[in-house]
Amino acid sequence: MRYIYTQMVTETLELRHKELLYERLKTIDIPIAEYSFANLYLFRKAHDYHVVFDQDIFIRGITYDGHSYLMPTCWIDEGDIGYLRGLVEKVDFLFPIAEAWLPVFGNGEFEFTFKEGDMDYVYTVEKMSTFKGRRLHKKRNLLKQFVTTYHHEAKPLTQDLLGDSLFILKEWQTETGLAEDQTDYIPCLEALHLYDTLVLCGGIYYAEGEPAGFIIGEELNEETFVLHFAKARTNFKGVYQYMFNSFSKILPPKYRYLNFEQDLDEETLRVAKSSYLPDMMLKKMRVALKKEGAPVNPVMHAFPSQNRS
Repeated sequence: MRYIYTQMVTETLELRHKELLYERLKTIDIPIAEYSFANLYLFRKAHDYHVVFDQDIFIRGITYDGHSYLMPTCWIDEGDIGYLRGLVEKVDFLFPIAEAWLPVFGNGEFEFTFKEGDMDYVYTVEKMSTFKGRRLHKKRNLLKQFVTTYHHEAKPLTQDLLGDSLFILKEWQTETGLAEDQTDYIPCLEALHLYDTLVLCGGIYYAEGEPAGFIIGEELNEETFVLHFAKARTNFKGVYQYMFNSFSKILPPKYRYLNFEQDLDEETLRVAKSSYLPDMMLKKMRVALKKEGAPVNPVMHAFPSQNRS
């Protein structure tokens, strides 16, 4: 659906925009983590998100490295190229653009770049539910250590257990030794308070009868589930391996992939997420007008699940 306005209208992203954006983003059907209303809303302050109403609807934001961008909220078609050319002049680039969309920009006017810290880590559900293979033997050992050391229990995260999740989150934040605004504590806290409103789901995990960890995520598309938050008390050794393994085993069989989101160029996150051997590193392209004299970009191959049905 196109929205025609006589002039561009911009509004700060708020919870009331869920009615407008939730289903709209679902129809895009690409596995990039940002194409989720919950993701946009929970990190709206970090990226200064605004909703832009023009010939179509876009999200305007600021990247972690300080660049302005526009994000589409519907599938990009070749007929949009002239319109998009005018929009990209108002910001540094369009972002995050799926590789499946790059042929739309293949007329030589645009340049494509990406940052490794923006890339989503994507794993098969089968891998996380088994930890098969020699290179994941440490994960299997930690899982075995957890389940043999502690009396353990896994439960769906429901409203009556959110209090235990708040306890875990506060313990996790204390363990980091950082200020609340230096971690994702505040977005995660908001996710717990708005758990049903944002249509989130997850699991909570216990060891020796104590709340030990939780996972919060949502369906990103028909075959991909995204994990927005995974928090645990690390005094229970192996708890993260147990959570990822247990949660993967209960996911409906239609989900083939788990998206663990990006590492933001943070070394600790990069090491932790890389240790699970991602099956795909999902690029989020930055599409800008080409500078004069810049070389032509090759058109890149699409992630398999980005094709529309």
